[in-house]
Parts: sequence; C-alpha cells; structure tokens
Amino acid sequence: MNRTTESATAESAPAHSATAESATAHSATAESATAHSATAESATAESASARSASARSASAESATAESAPALSRRPRIHRAWIVAAVTFVTIIGGAAFNSLPGLLIEPLNDDFGWSYGEIGLAVSIDMALYGLTAPFAAALMDRFGIRRVVVVALSTVAAGALASYWMTAAWQLMLYWGLLVGLGTGSMAMAFSATVTNRWFVARRGLVTGILTAAGASGQLIFLPLCAWIVDEHGWQPATLTVALAAFVVVPFVWLLLRDHPADVGLAPYGGTYVEKPAPVTGAATRAVRVLFEAARTGPFWLLAGSFAICGASTNGLMRTHFIPSAHEHGMEIPAAASLLAVIGVFDIIGTIFSGWLTDRFDARRLLAVYYALRGVSLLFLPMLMAPTVHPTMVFFIVFYGLDWVATVPPTLALCREQYGEDSAIVFGWVLASHQVGAALVAFLGGVARDVTGSYDLVWYASGALCATAALMALVIRRKREPVRDAVGTVDAVGR
Repeated sequence: MNRTTESATAESAPAHSATAESATAHSATAESATAHSATAESATAESASARSASARSASAESATAESAPALSRRPRIHRAWIVAAVTFVTIIGGAAFNSLPGLLIEPLNDDFGWSYGEIGLAVSIDMALYGLTAPFAAALMDRFGIRRVVVVALSTVAAGALASYWMTAAWQLMLYWGLLVGLGTGSMAMAFSATVTNRWFVARRGLVTGILTAAGASGQLIFLPLCAWIVDEHGWQPATLTVALAAFVVVPFVWLLLRDHPADVGLAPYGGTYVEKPAPVTGAATRAVRVLFEAARTGPFWLLAGSFAICGASTNGLMRTHFIPSAHEHGMEIPAAASLLAVIGVFDIIGTIFSGWLTDRFDARRLLAVYYALRGVSLLFLPMLMAPTVHPTMVFFIVFYGLDWVATVPPTLALCREQYGEDSAIVFGWVLASHQVGAALVAFLGGVARDVTGSYDLVWYASGALCATAALMALVIRRKREPVRDAVGTVDAVGR
C-alpha cells in the first residue's frame, strides 16, 4: 500500500509538471499575442497619425494657396504695368485740353473782342479747379474706385469742350472751359497717377511717377502741333471738337483695362506682397478736408505747397498760357510757337523720367532746389530770346526748359510720401491744388499785365525771381526719420 501510494505520487508529479509547462506555454502565447496586438495597434495609430499630419499639411498648403494667389500665378508681364499704360493713355487724353488755352487767346480776342484778362480769367478758373478738385478726386477714388471716377471725368471734359463750340459770350467760356473742363481734368490730375502708383507699385515708384507725369507732356507733344494747325487753317471751333473726341476715345480703354487694386485680379503690388483690397472709404470729402487740416499743422506741407505753387506759376500759368501769344507779338507764327512748346513736351518726357530715376537714388530736397534754381535763371534770359524766327539760342532754351518742366513732380511726390505715409496721395492732391492756384494767378495776372503794359517782359522776370524763392524753400524742408506705413501696407524706412 505504501509502495502503491508512492507510485501514484510519482506518476502524478510528471502530470503536474506537464500541466505547469502547458500553462506556462499558454501564458507565453498570450503574452506574445498581447505584444503583437499592441504592436499592431501602435502601427495603426502611427499610420493614422501620419495620415492626419499629411491631411493637415495639405490643408495648410491649400489655405496658403488661397490666401496668396499671387504666388501661384506669375504672369510674364505684371498687371501693374498694364494699369500704368492705361493711366498713361488716359492722361494723354486729358492733356489735349491743356494744349488749347494758349492757342485760343488771340483767336477769341479777334472774333469776340474779349480782353486778354477776360480770357485769362477763364483759363485761371480752369487751372484753379483742376488743382482744387484733385484731393477730392483722390478721396473719391478710395470710395468709388479709380475706374468709375476717371470715366465720369473724361465724359465731363468732353461735354465742356463740345459745348464751347457754340459759345458766344465770355461767361460761357468761363462756364464750359473754366468750370466743366477744370473739374474733369482735375479728377485726372497728378493725384490720379499718385493713387495708381501707391496701389500698384512698391518697387520702381519713382520711375513710374516720372513716366506718368511725362504723359501730360506726351499729350502736349501730340495735340499742340495738331491743334495749332487746325486753329491756323480752320479756326478755333474745330480744335475744340478734336479734343472732345480725344476724351471720348479713351473711355473704352479705361473701362475695359483699368482696375482699382491688385487684389481685384488676385495679384500682389509690383515688388510687394499680397494684401487684401481695403473696404471702400466713406466720407470722401470729409476725409480730404481732414487730411488737409492735419497736414496744414506741419511745416513741410506749407513749404511743399508754396514751392509747388511757384512751379505751377512758371509752367502752366506762364509758359503754357502766355508763351504763344508773347512769341506771336514778336512776329513768330502761331504754329511755329506751338511747335516750340511741343518740343518742350519731348524733353519734358526725358527730364521727368530721368528725375524719377534720380529720386529713387538721391535726396529729393536737393533735387528740387537744383530744378527751381535752373528754371529761374533760364526765365530771366527768355525776353532777350524772343524773335520772329527760331534761333539756336531759343532752341537751347526750349530744350533746357523742357528737361526741367515737371521734373519737380517725382521728388515732390516722394517727399509727400515720406512725410504723410498712407495719406500721401490726398496730401499731394492738396499740394497739386497749390500748384494750380499758382498757375491760375499767373494765367490771369499775366493777361492783366499784358493789357496794362503792352508786354510780357515783367511777367518773365517776376517768375524767374519766384523760382529762386522756391529753391530756398525746398532746401529747408526737414526729413522725417521714423518709419511710416504707405497705402499698400508696407513700411518704408524714411530718412535714408
């Protein structure tokens, strides 16, 4: 019995051992299965995480592409240059109206007996409104868009020129040519080019300003000889129809090709980064007046406005209005005198573009001082150069004066941008208003001086002295040294 028990115990021990080993094996298998399960879950989680990260990356890239469409579309010619070209053509169309006043003085005097002072008054109203409209036009462009404002302006000047075909009284000249043409051309003044430049360009602003400023001279080059020939051969009335037609022809180009802001076509400004188009600014007139009062509290505004008023007096008011009748008094034919003014337009293009290039590189204050000083010296010699025929000395004067004609615009605009940042277009509009007020005063007073003294000599000498004053005013403008934010949202470091 004892041996039987021991035998049973011995047999039972291996069985228990086998059972334990089996249990151990099952346990190991379970652990292995758990490990495999954990590994599979880890791999699945990593795969899901990778897919999620990839989806987030793709979403971020899609959002970036949507927020900066300019990066995905890079046209061979940036749209800004097309807008600048349309602006150039528009200003040429407006320049047709600025070519006529000097050509109309003697024909209107002969046909109606109106004095030089009466005709000069109508021209002065035109020039004053041209300037006073400009700051409001810049604000209206912010409110309603560049394209709409320019189309209405072109239509207004065309209507004024067309109505003047049937005028028979001096007050009609002041209404049609002074009021309507003045308001219309003022809306396409230099504030127009300043707005286009500020919105569409960050790089090459000085160059573009020079090119757009030269557009006025290009229009003078085209229309002065043409209108002089028409006036000489067919009278003054067909000439008014010609400039009215020029304005109507430009309208379709403006409506089809001009755009208000780079964001309208999904682009960044030339040389800048993409920015959303700002919401329309309400209270355009209020803003223009507010900017005027704010700028008027600063010294640079009065120095810029005063010097630019002298610029207008010595160009639009003096040369454009009175050079042709003055030369005709000395025996020169009207077409020949008009051709000399057209030559001024040729060299004005060169001088203004070159001035824009210089403005990008040199101190704008010193450039202005040089321009005004040279202009004043040349005007002092002009009375001695008047003759029945065109001599080499007169040609030299015309070339020299042409290079200097509106070379003052790029540095003046650069100083406005430096001093007044995002309000610079409106401030420049007010500075331009002073330019045209100066022109209006000399257009009127020059005619009165001619009626009283029988000569324009006093007007030439006085204008030369004023230019010397403008040179001194430019030199005392203080540079602003803190950074200012411009109209497209980028920061320029001024005081360079």
